[in-house]
Amino acid sequence: MNRPYICLTLTCNTIQENLALIEKYRPYIDIVELRADYLDEDECLHIRKFPHLANIPCILTIRRRIDGGAYFGGEAARTMLFARAMAFADQDQHNNFNYVDFEDDFHIPSLQDAAMAFGTRIIRSYHDMKGPVENIIEKCNAMRKTGYEIPKIAFTPNSLKDVTHLFEVARDFKEYEHILCAMGEFGTPSRILAYKTHSFLTYVSPKETMQNTQVIGHIDPVELNEIYHFKELNESTKIYGITGYPLKFTSSPELHNKGYKKNNLNAVYIPIRGNNISDVVEFCDSVGVEGLSVTVPHKESVLSEIDDIDEEVGEIRASNTIVKNDGKWMGHNTDASGFAAALREFLGVDKLRRRRVAIVGAGGAAHAIAYAIKKMGGRACIFNRTIANAKALADKYGFEYAVLSPDALLEFEVYSDIIIQTTSVGAGSDGNPDPKNDPIYFYNFRGTEYVYDIIYNPEVTPMMNRAIAAGCRVANGKSMLKYQGYRQFKIFTGVDYGDDTE
Repeated sequence: MNRPYICLTLTCNTIQENLALIEKYRPYIDIVELRADYLDEDECLHIRKFPHLANIPCILTIRRRIDGGAYFGGEAARTMLFARAMAFADQDQHNNFNYVDFEDDFHIPSLQDAAMAFGTRIIRSYHDMKGPVENIIEKCNAMRKTGYEIPKIAFTPNSLKDVTHLFEVARDFKEYEHILCAMGEFGTPSRILAYKTHSFLTYVSPKETMQNTQVIGHIDPVELNEIYHFKELNESTKIYGITGYPLKFTSSPELHNKGYKKNNLNAVYIPIRGNNISDVVEFCDSVGVEGLSVTVPHKESVLSEIDDIDEEVGEIRASNTIVKNDGKWMGHNTDASGFAAALREFLGVDKLRRRRVAIVGAGGAAHAIAYAIKKMGGRACIFNRTIANAKALADKYGFEYAVLSPDALLEFEVYSDIIIQTTSVGAGSDGNPDPKNDPIYFYNFRGTEYVYDIIYNPEVTPMMNRAIAAGCRVANGKSMLKYQGYRQFKIFTGVDYGDDTE
């Protein structure tokens, strides 16, 4: 087996709950890790039976709190728990634990001898929950006392630079089996692209217990398989992605990866979180990412990192798409064309003659939308909390501008035929009508307005809820995401996306 295994981490309180999750996710996984540190005390008495009941290769882990686990007891009690779980080995290896995870400072000769005698491989692990590990290869070499051990290093990167370092040092690391993982928000690429670090396995968690492992960045097995097509990735796979920060939610991977599958392209599109755009471009150059969707807050700052731009980027002064050709990065903007297509679909018209448009916000998305509104013949007013930014954008297209506050209510009413919300206010909200989740809380809808919010998570924002209650027609940003994504797909691959209903 050349690809990394998919290991389902089990953190339920009972063995039966864990077994039920194995059955649910069996088609998506290769190995399971029983995290006995999460089991109820009386459940620990039955750990020895688990491999037979699970009927899948099993790792036994009893993780200490200092290493990110949930085990409260002392080392003597933990040693006894390991011993009880490994005792009375069955002649049928399938009824024994295939692997046991011992930390690099946990050396109990009797347990190590038992593991070797029973055919149980030792995963020798090191965790740094606070920062990166610089000497990764040297650390692995030091932990691997015998060929029977699989060294594992998991660390929390401080930035995307630390993840880049992991991929660079592991590029040719093929001498022996090992597990390498960057945890947390920056570490997602190390999990999806585990084949590039030649990692023995990648860890996943079921949605049912994701709260136990989400902070370290686990993905659920269905997502890893059905969105990222993990089992099909290889050294010939072209890599694309989306960057932003914090990038808590994005549906772009689903759209792009579905397109690759539909068009029989060996490619994958992944989230690459980075709070510094230069770190992101450095990661892409090092790992071999060939195209990138760019979102908040990098749409303007990315211009300093690229070699050339198209006409729309030159006009809008923001790029949401960069692609590498002949070693150089080219900047494009698909937000404007994507929004224009979505707005035409929403309104049922091609032009905006005699329509007055309120554009809420003056950031990168607002620049693209103002450009599209101008091209469609609309008249607009830019509303923004920082009046200087509103003026700068408005002056560019001959639009009006005003501060985004109750003081500009009259101006807002004048330009309310179509209301376009371009800020992040309301993103991730649960529909709570709190004014902090509604950028135009001061405006009372009449019911005649067309309201377009570029946010798509949640599908209905607090502002949209108020508009719906008043009888307005509303739309969210899913259609814009779709149309700009289609154009990005063509820029990346040279292939038309095709009908997404197929």
